[in-house]
Amino acid sequence: MKNLSKEQQQAYQNLNIDPDNRIIISLDGGGVRGILTLQLLKKMEEIAGLPCYQFCDMVAGTSTGGIIAGLMAFGKTAAEIEELYTKFVTKVFTKRNFFANRFVNPPAYDKENYRQALQDVIGNTTLQQAHQQTGIDLFITAKNVSDNEETFFTCFEVNNSIDDLFKDALLRTVMEATMSAPTFFHPLERFIDGGVTMYNNPTLAALLEAVYYSGKGKYEADKITMFSFGTGTKIQSVSAEQAAKPLGPDTYFWLNYVMDEANQDASAMQTDLFRSPLMNIDFRRFQVSFDTSTMQLLPDHDISGVDNVNANRLHELSSKELNDISMDDVNKFGLLKAIGEAMVDYIMQKNKFTGDLNNTPTKRDELVTAFKGAQKAAPLVKQPKWINNQPT
Repeated sequence: MKNLSKEQQQAYQNLNIDPDNRIIISLDGGGVRGILTLQLLKKMEEIAGLPCYQFCDMVAGTSTGGIIAGLMAFGKTAAEIEELYTKFVTKVFTKRNFFANRFVNPPAYDKENYRQALQDVIGNTTLQQAHQQTGIDLFITAKNVSDNEETFFTCFEVNNSIDDLFKDALLRTVMEATMSAPTFFHPLERFIDGGVTMYNNPTLAALLEAVYYSGKGKYEADKITMFSFGTGTKIQSVSAEQAAKPLGPDTYFWLNYVMDEANQDASAMQTDLFRSPLMNIDFRRFQVSFDTSTMQLLPDHDISGVDNVNANRLHELSSKELNDISMDDVNKFGLLKAIGEAMVDYIMQKNKFTGDLNNTPTKRDELVTAFKGAQKAAPLVKQPKWINNQPT
């Protein structure tokens, strides 16, 4: 049985967590959308009565989630992280020069200001030193292109010992490696953004690392509460006509589509697995899709004070405004924060973070719109005339 302080016991009780369980927080990548995640983390800390690093056992993150995870492991509250995150992200999305462009003259942005901002806050603290400050185990993803393999920067204390390969890595180096997304930024030598792998949602990799690798003997698969936080997802509907004749160059269109969809599909697959009978953990996923159908499910907050938005209420947001929420658009910070705050109110009405957010017939995310495409396609694919009339 875990040895919990009185304050930790209260946090567990407030969040309806078995006192024998270890708690893992998993944070998706998503560029500036991490500001949405932070609204949820702030409320969860308020409910718990403690910062996450004081009652959780492990934090995992990819890309923007890796930045948040690193700051949490360094001993920052969600509110403090929000303040620092705003500063970091504003600095990181600084155009390299007037001619910089993701596709024509990449990379689009320069990391110099971000690197300096990280050093000002974290200094040369190593993963092990950060762990010694807070006691929280750490897992951050990146991709090593030189050796064509995923890299998991880990620091776990098991039986009063830390034996991880990267325990002496600089925390700021890891936090730069995980967010060095191709075309947006220069690689960090051999390392690029962990989001280019299937681990943009690091939940499954984090569980495996905790139970079978670095955390073996400390974490048990059936005694884990997993909080998995998304950064929002876009439902990219492509008409049959547009698929056949994309607007603009085919390569540009399909490159963007495939990159986004590969991450989202990998995340959905992991989430479905965790919710299936194959897994036996206390899994709690919080995700939202940026579309008008989902916005109608959220409380209709006043957003008249939000910059760069042509709507006064959340329910008045147009499909175009929601589709325009890109991962590098700092002008959408206010809107993302407003959606996060509305999502918090929705969660407070539903379960106050005490359970999964999947009250749907298919047991999938209740704040992610589903279009029931299989039902629409089924009558078509059984018709010989339909396939014979398709372009070759």
